[in-house]
Amino acid sequence: MIIVVCPGQGAQTPGFLEPWLALDGARDRLAAYSEASEVDVIEHGVHSDAAVIRDTSIAQPLIVASSLLTWHALQDRITTGAVRGIAGHSVGELAALAGAGVLTDDAAMRLVGIRARAMAHAAAFEITGMSAVLGGAEHVVLGRIGELGLTAANRNGGGQIVAAGGIGQLDQLRQQPPHGARVIPLQVAGAFHTVFMEPAVERMRRAAAEVLTADPEIAVWTNHDGSLVTSGREALDLVVGQIASPVRWDLCMQSFAGNGVTGIIEMAPAGVLTGLAKRALKGVPTVALRTPDDLDDAVALIARDRA
Repeated sequence: MIIVVCPGQGAQTPGFLEPWLALDGARDRLAAYSEASEVDVIEHGVHSDAAVIRDTSIAQPLIVASSLLTWHALQDRITTGAVRGIAGHSVGELAALAGAGVLTDDAAMRLVGIRARAMAHAAAFEITGMSAVLGGAEHVVLGRIGELGLTAANRNGGGQIVAAGGIGQLDQLRQQPPHGARVIPLQVAGAFHTVFMEPAVERMRRAAAEVLTADPEIAVWTNHDGSLVTSGREALDLVVGQIASPVRWDLCMQSFAGNGVTGIIEMAPAGVLTGLAKRALKGVPTVALRTPDDLDDAVALIARDRA
């Protein structure tokens, strides 16, 4: 089974979207995404500097727009049914739901604009942050995170857990890391996927209630617990709740393995999720769609899988 994954963090760099504009229809598609999300994804994906595209209110629409653009570019080159499963990490779940037919692209982009602004607003109430904890025994890492009153906001698998909470506690974690682990502060605006984001949940819930959904056309896994979701409305409800609850990408990857994954293709801005897969799903081939040139490798992976 070939599974497409949609990122929720990290790999976008200044100008990363520019090569994709050469594809037929890309500029028009991104212009529509900009209108729906109320964020100029072309301007920010091509011209804005690193500090600007890290801003939550801009980063989230930019990531989802990029994933949707590359999803359609891939679909244009393969046959229907070649991809049988899809999942997204954090905000990438909105792109995944659009890819699975649960949401229209327009609905996904409207929702991500609302989500981004609501989470940026929630992050302004208290000074909080997130740090990646790399390595160490999982139970030791989780114990230290809990001891400091932090939350394991992202359990990403592959030896990576992201702690979130107050800046003071995160500084203690950095100064006295769990045995065998190292701590890397992340450039984010707040403690996402924790109780600090509760103010954003209700705003997103009201917006989601106005959106029509359909049941998935391909397999969709949820960050909530790595399970398959067969109801479109339930899938969207889980995405809403996920704003203030941990991302269990580790369980998603376990489910991929249990469902016979034979290849993973990561949509733009790609690199983070394929990196995790290489560590947690050893031997499973991956393709990261960083530029249009990578589409050939994705098509070849699908062709080999169907041979």
